Amino acid sequence: MKKTLAMAAIAAATALASTPVQAGSPDGKIQVKVLGTAVLPDGKIDKLKRDDLNLPTGSQTKANDNYVPTLAAEYFFNKSFSVETICCFTQHHVNGSGALEGTRIVNHVLILPATVTLKAHLDTGSPIKPYIGAGPTLFVIFGEKPGETARALGATSLKMSNELGVALQGGVDVALGDGGFGLSLDAKKYWVNTTLHVKAGEAEVLTTKHKLDPWVLSAGVSYRF
Repeated sequence: MKKTLAMAAIAAATALASTPVQAGSPDGKIQVKVLGTAVLPDGKIDKLKRDDLNLPTGSQTKANDNYVPTLAAEYFFNKSFSVETICCFTQHHVNGSGALEGTRIVNHVLILPATVTLKAHLDTGSPIKPYIGAGPTLFVIFGEKPGETARALGATSLKMSNELGVALQGGVDVALGDGGFGLSLDAKKYWVNTTLHVKAGEAEVLTTKHKLDPWVLSAGVSYRF
């Protein structure tokens, strides 16, 4: 799947680079979007694999929401089908809930959700064009730091695994005249997990699998040419 994701991204980038620049048009081959995006993850513990820290019964976690700018690039094969990739970084932290309510487990974790979707568009005969899409995603996670609670329990470092997942997508593009400009509303639901490895010195003392499964909701402007 990693090879498939990489090949799809390369194909989209190649298509964008090889297409001649032309005037804006609602029927152009390329569309770029600048969006404001809400990233609404889950973050709860799905499985406790190792617990040398003796977490209290009922321990649970929750990742915070974040709001970030997003860029999207899309290539249209024809009126009905396109391929899209997005670019954004989102920063989160992981708090305790349940028996860990009010605690901080992970500070400053950055996620790059490398995502490619194949989209099907409905030609309504009007400027309003709904679409649906689906495709693979690779969550690249870095910059993790132990939170205050994790450090108090003896954690000196931690790492969250990079993971493959899948995304479903739905939205609508609205053309504003014939110059290629438009508005876009987009919603994606991701299904992807990560495994948290917590160390005290060189020894791993806590291993937990977490559901990220975010909703990613975007709105912004587009230009098609």
